[in-house]
Amino acid sequence: MHTESYLHHGHAVYEHRLEVPLDHLRPSGDDNPTIEIFAREVVRKGREECPYAVFLQGGPGYPSPRFGTFSGGWMNRLLQDYRVVLLDQRGTGQSTRMDAQALSHLATDDEKAAYLRHFRQDQIVYDAEALRRELCGDEPWTTLGQSFGGFITTSYLSLAPQGLKASMITGGLPGLVHVDDIYRLTYERTAARNRAYFQRHPGDEKTVRQLCAHLADTEETLPTGERLSPARLRIIGMMLGGQGNTDQLHYLLEGPWVSVGGQRRLSSQFLAAIGSQVDVAPIYAVFQEYIYACATPELVGTATGWAADRLAEEVPGFAKDADPLDESEPFYLTGEHFMRRVFDEDPGLAPLKGAAEILASTTEAVPVYLPDVLARNTVPVAAAVYYDDMFVPRELSLETGELIGARHYITNEYQHDGSAYSGGKVVSHLLDLLAD
Repeated sequence: MHTESYLHHGHAVYEHRLEVPLDHLRPSGDDNPTIEIFAREVVRKGREECPYAVFLQGGPGYPSPRFGTFSGGWMNRLLQDYRVVLLDQRGTGQSTRMDAQALSHLATDDEKAAYLRHFRQDQIVYDAEALRRELCGDEPWTTLGQSFGGFITTSYLSLAPQGLKASMITGGLPGLVHVDDIYRLTYERTAARNRAYFQRHPGDEKTVRQLCAHLADTEETLPTGERLSPARLRIIGMMLGGQGNTDQLHYLLEGPWVSVGGQRRLSSQFLAAIGSQVDVAPIYAVFQEYIYACATPELVGTATGWAADRLAEEVPGFAKDADPLDESEPFYLTGEHFMRRVFDEDPGLAPLKGAAEILASTTEAVPVYLPDVLARNTVPVAAAVYYDDMFVPRELSLETGELIGARHYITNEYQHDGSAYSGGKVVSHLLDLLAD
């Protein structure tokens, strides 16, 4: 492992780079290349003897946070008791990147799909274990997993519980069921969030309908050059699931129109703002459903089959080609539901469409959760479950939490990202549960 260090606002920061195999379950060799994992370790002055805690970021497909200071929020709280490791999961941040460019050396979609299969929860757990052994030797460490980071934690508890001293999960206890059962609940929650939002901002419902009708008939292009479609626009519904983003959604929608030669068009300012919201990480697009594929031994033999795309036609308000101006039917923004057609519309994702099709149809993948192991779990776990969580249904979270013997903190005070918006209160509460 290669490490560089520097001082940052009263903290020692160590930047670790570690070579690991693409597939930890196979011998190294020409057909099993190595990739690089990056992690940033932060140690507060006077806390050098503290034990280690590793943060597992949400996503999938996004790096660990980059903090300007370490004086607030959950990071400040953790640094009081731990040396904190911010892991860039494989494919993200400064770890070996995963996008169309990184896969361009592979000639076929089958080769790309085969490579991508190694970027799920299980291989991230094995990366974390390799890093833990470098930093801690035989000592286990504590994990804090936000959202998808909680999915990784549950996989950790299944595959390598010996590496864990304790685990905290915020909005990330996964359901151990088929993705269809999960998405039916998340569509229901997303519809409820839409209704609550439009009741608060009724003018925004009219704006959303008018925008989608306009985009169906008029070519408007994002700053990156591609046409903005109604389906792509509706992705901004992701903002409804966050603690602070709901108000930002209203600001985003408050003035989209300009007149050009007497014709109503979308302003360049609005298009730029929308572009920044709908520009998703490639791993997020490809793995949004693949993280659920064959997730447990019982689910091996089933495919995800573009679940979000299929179920959109079942739930009122989400049909992909509904008439937005038909006010007799609801018309909602989508949430964490990635539509198949976006792979045709986003030039950054188009080269990955074939691989995504293969992954969506796969019925054979290594399970990432082992319920039999989880039922015998002895690692202390404290989990925040957000009652109205739009992305991770509480019913399924509580079932999984009960299976692993977690202590639950159930609250409707926060949305899915409550750990980031609570000023450290959520994580502090979980630490208290672990200590009690």
